[in-house]
Amino acid sequence: MNTFMLAGVSSNVGKTTVTMGIMAALCARHMAVVPFKTGPDYIDPMFHSFVTGRKSTNLDTWMLDEPTVRRLFYAKLQENSVGIAEGVMGLYDGHGVQSDVGSSAYLAKTLGVPVFLIIDGRGMSKSAAAMVKGYVDFDPEVTIAGVIINKISSESHYKLLKEMIETWAGVPCVGYFPNCPDIVVNSRHLGLIPVEELEGLKAQVAKAAELAEAHIDLDKILDLSKKAEIPALDPDPFEARAGEYSDLTIAYARDKAFSFYYEDNFNALRKLGVKLIPVSPLADTALPGNIDGLYIGGGFPEVFGAELAANAAFRNSVKEALAAGLPCFAECGGLMYLTRSMEMLDGAQTEAAGFFDAVTQMTKRLQRFGYVEVLADIDGKQIPIRAHEFHHSLVEANPEIKTCYAITKGRGSWRCGYTQSRTLAGYPHIHFYSNPEFLFTLLEVARRAKERPCAG
Repeated sequence: MNTFMLAGVSSNVGKTTVTMGIMAALCARHMAVVPFKTGPDYIDPMFHSFVTGRKSTNLDTWMLDEPTVRRLFYAKLQENSVGIAEGVMGLYDGHGVQSDVGSSAYLAKTLGVPVFLIIDGRGMSKSAAAMVKGYVDFDPEVTIAGVIINKISSESHYKLLKEMIETWAGVPCVGYFPNCPDIVVNSRHLGLIPVEELEGLKAQVAKAAELAEAHIDLDKILDLSKKAEIPALDPDPFEARAGEYSDLTIAYARDKAFSFYYEDNFNALRKLGVKLIPVSPLADTALPGNIDGLYIGGGFPEVFGAELAANAAFRNSVKEALAAGLPCFAECGGLMYLTRSMEMLDGAQTEAAGFFDAVTQMTKRLQRFGYVEVLADIDGKQIPIRAHEFHHSLVEANPEIKTCYAITKGRGSWRCGYTQSRTLAGYPHIHFYSNPEFLFTLLEVARRAKERPCAG
């Protein structure tokens, strides 16, 4: 078994491109590559899954405690696995000044895996060694096993940087990626463009794999990342109640407009025995008739607003079902979809499901970004949970609509979590493993609704 992290000295050094190439090259060697992503990002894991054919797992050391993070990582590995975690931002960028919780470095220490540090080699010689040495010395508990140099213009430049880094920083260089714009993935306002919208991605992945095989010493990476055995793990709170909710069937929105889900949220539901049915607000004409709940995650409903509006049959189906008492949990883009309309930056308005007496307005800047503490008042319970927000939109709702989330971030506080009938919709993205009680409570609401269908 091999386990390691690919982390950068900062954002925009090409972590995802390098990660994509190494994963693809190892898959081409018929190795069992298991992908992971540091932090709450939804889009990088889509690339991982596209490349490896395996669902990628988010590992967030701020939303989840250390035993949970270790379990979610190691429970997915076997003796022949190559577990690869992609970092986030710079290696040491975390939640606060005094703590590096949430950072790639903290995750590497939590998992006990070595780091291969990715740097942008353009315009440097000896300075590259100084930079790497700073990262090596900053936290001796982080094992930086090697360096990968990206955006190199020539092999002679790589050899110069390799000599400087190995001489002055004492860390081996395990290869480089040549500067190749053809494999760079473009961006949009919430990050990298999702896999579903990319044309030619297969060719980009093949090219990245070719470059990795040609210019990176994959055998050395594997040699430096061998792990003898999987450590002892704490029990899984959802496995402890395996099959307990096998009487429930839940539909979830899944298409180009709604694709932001933590894979372990689905895993938790499956462990509890819940039957999951994907539905498409873009393509389907109605909700299935045999469901006990609806889960609408985030995504880009604003990008596909016209298409969502055109599917009036599905919008009406959702509105009528929720008004009749079907339990629903919606996050961010899901909340936006449940309002009356979405207003774009150019002033154009598109109709949404219209369940909430509210409107969504897109703005030019981020409205909320980062980790938040949520105290959810659900079904008579006060449930604390850590979450993440990242959105450019604002929802203006009728003040008579109740909210059940008391949210804090630093010294700031606000209300969210709009609740009506048996629907709960808010901006925070919630990982069910942060506090399993949150999911158990939602499922209990769904079970009682199944027994007493009329909305309360």
